[in-house]
Amino acid sequence: MLPLLRSLVKGQAFRADALLRGEGSHDTRPSPALGKPGVVHCAGGARSPSPRRFPSGPIPAILLGIAVPCLPSEAGQAPGERGRGSMGQATAILLIEDDPAVAHSLQDALRREGYAVDWQATGERGLARAREADPRLIILDLRLPDISGYDVCRRLRQLGLRMPVLMLTVQGEEIDKVLGLEMGADDYMTKPFGLRELLSRIRALQRRAYGEFAAGDADHLYVRDLVIDCTCAQVRRGQEILNLTPTEFRLFAYLARHPGQALSREQIIEAVWGYETDVESERTVNVHIRRLREKVELDPSCPSLILTVPGIGYRLSANS
Repeated sequence: MLPLLRSLVKGQAFRADALLRGEGSHDTRPSPALGKPGVVHCAGGARSPSPRRFPSGPIPAILLGIAVPCLPSEAGQAPGERGRGSMGQATAILLIEDDPAVAHSLQDALRREGYAVDWQATGERGLARAREADPRLIILDLRLPDISGYDVCRRLRQLGLRMPVLMLTVQGEEIDKVLGLEMGADDYMTKPFGLRELLSRIRALQRRAYGEFAAGDADHLYVRDLVIDCTCAQVRRGQEILNLTPTEFRLFAYLARHPGQALSREQIIEAVWGYETDVESERTVNVHIRRLREKVELDPSCPSLILTVPGIGYRLSANS
């Protein structure tokens, strides 16, 4: 038994070492420094002239630097139950990620939490799967081998698919985050990232998209010629249903419940996104307000509905 265990450990260590050198992976992007526990890293590097072949199957998460702890229970749920819906079924997540090492590790970590994870390695296959399976959430890597994550996100929204999209970007590339939000992403995370933060973002996106939209004083809110239906998370102008993402709907409903009130970006972040504000998250508000104006304003270039309050944030016109 002992020789067998030694051979297994030696084989897995060899696979991990090869990944750190860039062998066994088709990803040619630079890799961040590895070795920090509890953090997801992209295994990558220059392709070896003659890459070795390794046994198939996922690499243990610990070898990739991602810790998979047994997280404290929430509302009496065991770790493996938190990814299940109200009827007990596993919540479906579509993962679009081209690096097999990262994808397998994320699959393992999320499945431990009870999520059903469907992995697709290219943007086109991810789009096709999103149309077929209608997942509850999409985790989308920005850099894909065929089309960019921007194009995937834009096409998802053009197809009328409104499920939340969590985009993964490279640390320090702020333009990636802004463009991702412009294309329709609901949130973003920078690599490397911790598992706890990832799970927290996933749960927050699910609450915003599928939680109790009707939690408030009324099931219907009226803003000029717009009707906000909080029971089915829709905004209508006459017979037309505006194609708002879950985050845009949540943002508009929050503004509508506070007409005429100047709301700071920090207040908006806490109410709509559900986490503490920082400089980057304040920019997120700006991007989502711009996208929301393009959909609800009659003349987005001269907004009369959602107004900017210099030095503070935004407010919905008191005449709405």
